[in-house]
Amino acid sequence: MKKCVLAYSGGLDTTVAIRWLTETYGYDVTCLTVDLGEIKDPSVIRERAEIAGAKNVRIIDAKDAFADGYLRPALFANALYEGAYPLATALGRPLMAALLVDVAREIGAEAVAHGCTGKGNDQVRFDVAVSALAPDLKVVAPVREWAWSREDEITWAQERGLLVPVTQESPYSVDANLWGRSAEGGILEDPWVEPPEDAYAWTTSPDRWPIEAEEITIGFEKGVPTSLDGTPEGLVPLITRVGELAGRHGVGRIDHIEDRLVGIKSREVYEAPAAEALILAHRAAEALTLPKDLRHHKRQIEEAFAQLVYDGLYMSPLMRALLAYLDASQETVTAEVRLHLGHGAARVVGSRAEAALYRRDLATYGAGDAFDATSAKGFIEIWGLPLRSAAQARESIHGR
Repeated sequence: MKKCVLAYSGGLDTTVAIRWLTETYGYDVTCLTVDLGEIKDPSVIRERAEIAGAKNVRIIDAKDAFADGYLRPALFANALYEGAYPLATALGRPLMAALLVDVAREIGAEAVAHGCTGKGNDQVRFDVAVSALAPDLKVVAPVREWAWSREDEITWAQERGLLVPVTQESPYSVDANLWGRSAEGGILEDPWVEPPEDAYAWTTSPDRWPIEAEEITIGFEKGVPTSLDGTPEGLVPLITRVGELAGRHGVGRIDHIEDRLVGIKSREVYEAPAAEALILAHRAAEALTLPKDLRHHKRQIEEAFAQLVYDGLYMSPLMRALLAYLDASQETVTAEVRLHLGHGAARVVGSRAEAALYRRDLATYGAGDAFDATSAKGFIEIWGLPLRSAAQARESIHGR
């Protein structure tokens, strides 16, 4: 039989896609599940896929590869799409696409498939990444082809005895990895309605926030978070632990009207407690250690990075150049940052670095002031010279 490798999440769309690919195209379907930090019970994933008709199920633990290859540069870039979304799902797709191609090559598949809709961004990310890595492979997107509403799809699955993790009463489409969790569908499609509590899973609701706030210290070495409260941690466990701590205090809820690549606006509900806390801390570390011109110029690179990730262009030559820039920018970003977590918010309350560019003897107005204020007059004269010259030229033409 023809072979196809399906990016399998265990959710409604990809579970239905297994049976649909078999019935519609006659594919022998191999399911590839890539664990980026969200899989709690692999046996449930495997059972769901096998009942739906998968011939083989592969589960690859890619958390370390994801953290080092994708989350690390995203943190270097303080990456937030439209200033809000930390790109959790978007960052995972190029890695998943690369692993899809690897497995397809290994088993001699002629096609790969995914469960993305025709109006979302993920279809672009998968299709473009696969075409960049293996232009000969066919990409099948069942959800783009079948003409079902979400309710029809749930009914179709239930009639065939498929195990799906949604019901008509709770129709959320959920995606999650180390960096964040997204929920869409159902009542969330109405931007006037506040997201109900059952849309959230990682962050504590306001009525259950701890009374006492909490303080944590993040240690950075060359831009990478390497310690929590003075204890060295690998990147994956550190992200996990910070997410648990910040989420307990309600940090990381994002309700965002988002401009999708395909040209529509959507209402997206995200939870990203680790991403929100670590980006905040990383910015504070950079503020202390980066020179002004680099810090200001880097903002343009950060925006470009976020846009490329969101638009599915992680494999582009421009991205390779941006990644090199970001690596170089972090050489001096070694610092400790204290974060206050409480009542739904994280805020910086302290930072320090051995090579800090902040100098108290230059900044102070008190005793020990080492700044030579007498040099300011000459500096201001030269700094303002272009403006004075322009004003004098206008006066010579127009008068006072």
